[in-house]
Amino acid sequence: MKKLFTLLATLLIGLVATSFAQTIVGTDPENKNVVLEEFTGIHCGYCPDGHAIAQAIYNANPEDVVLLAIHTGGYASPGAGEPDFRTPFGAAIAGQTDLQGYPAGTVNRHLFPGWSQGSGTAMGRGQWTGAANQILATPSYLNIAAEASIIPATRQLSVLVEVYYTGDSPETTNLLNVAIAQNNISGPQSGGNAGNNYQHMHMLRHLVTGQWGIEIPETTEGSFYTTTLTYEIPADYNDVDVILEDLDIVAFVTETHQEVVSGIKASVTFPAASDYDAAVKEILFPISQACEGDLGARIELKNYGAINLTSADIEYTVNGGDIATYSWTGDLEYPDSEIVNLPAIPFDMLDENTIEITVNNPNGNEDENTANDMNSSDFAPAEETSLVVDLQLFVGHNGGDISWEFYNGSGELLAEGGDYVNNETVNMTLPIDGSDCYNFVLRDQVGDGFMGGGYLKLKDDGDVFVYITDELEDLIGITFHAD
Repeated sequence: MKKLFTLLATLLIGLVATSFAQTIVGTDPENKNVVLEEFTGIHCGYCPDGHAIAQAIYNANPEDVVLLAIHTGGYASPGAGEPDFRTPFGAAIAGQTDLQGYPAGTVNRHLFPGWSQGSGTAMGRGQWTGAANQILATPSYLNIAAEASIIPATRQLSVLVEVYYTGDSPETTNLLNVAIAQNNISGPQSGGNAGNNYQHMHMLRHLVTGQWGIEIPETTEGSFYTTTLTYEIPADYNDVDVILEDLDIVAFVTETHQEVVSGIKASVTFPAASDYDAAVKEILFPISQACEGDLGARIELKNYGAINLTSADIEYTVNGGDIATYSWTGDLEYPDSEIVNLPAIPFDMLDENTIEITVNNPNGNEDENTANDMNSSDFAPAEETSLVVDLQLFVGHNGGDISWEFYNGSGELLAEGGDYVNNETVNMTLPIDGSDCYNFVLRDQVGDGFMGGGYLKLKDDGDVFVYITDELEDLIGITFHAD
């Protein structure tokens, strides 16, 4: 039997990390900032009192306090005709707190002995102010700063985050988290005497860096880390409109999944759309694995500019090797995109590999927004299989969200599936036509993964070599070499 392994989703956001000198973060030691995560819901009679306490903590220290209202649990479950303010992330965050009632909150995900609702970090609202004051008086071994811009015409968010270590972290790696929160959302609330017109503030809408953040690799005194993240903000989450002017962009650093070191609310600007703005929106292949031999990447090229995109240079390199250039031509209006298959290039396969892809010279001009020009993907060597690979898919409770595609090594689509009904099961043999490198892409269009026990299995001559359950967020790529 071939070795069973589990695949992890690739973070599909543009990311650049450098070691240059800081531009917005201070280097003098500072105290910690407060990150108050409040667990709340629309059917919680005492939650408005918690909202008021959290707001008072913020008002007393607006430069040093971050608020995130996370709708999760039974009190957040909408009834018929009610809005759904929950996220795919809230349950896991709440699940590590041992909360016992609502409203509950954590202050920097820190355990305050004697103040917990249970045995974890969750506290009742009466303890939040005291906990926040303790955090504000505690020295921090890192400083964090963030700036964000949102282009209204394209809904493209760009976030610059800088972290400087004034001391040593107890962990060899830390995790950077970037969150989108929204204010002034009118909706129902059992308490607060506002009926269906309660104004929900600081509501968590999305985690740009995924459930638990992205790794900061150097955490010793004097270390500096910077990254620029790009993300296209959708018009809505769960059919609840996203009003750009009401958004807060929040960045914070954790030691593990717990213990927030410090956080900050970014300053946000709203620049006009650029005339020339081409982006590598997504790397569709390789993600997670690739085969030995020459590598041909597949990307989604998108025009964020006001002027039609008719040409661009796409540069790509694997493991820092020779740079290949592909001259693309076409005609993309804003906000159209196109799938581009890049010509294969030779490379030496390592245990861990990285491909970097950059788009330049839109219509022969300088790109006016370089934050979304580059994207990267990490991948490992692909599994070897026979010519008989079977698919078993159970879509679970959100069948309409699940879809998949199957490609050969030339990027030709061989099979696809979608538009499933809940709890549907699919069993089939994948259409493999001879020795080649094949790519299977599994998608969840909402981003909350399999629900209700959904899973994917790929079998090589009956032996399971891919098994995916909770790992699915929005997209997972699976590559194998059949022979």
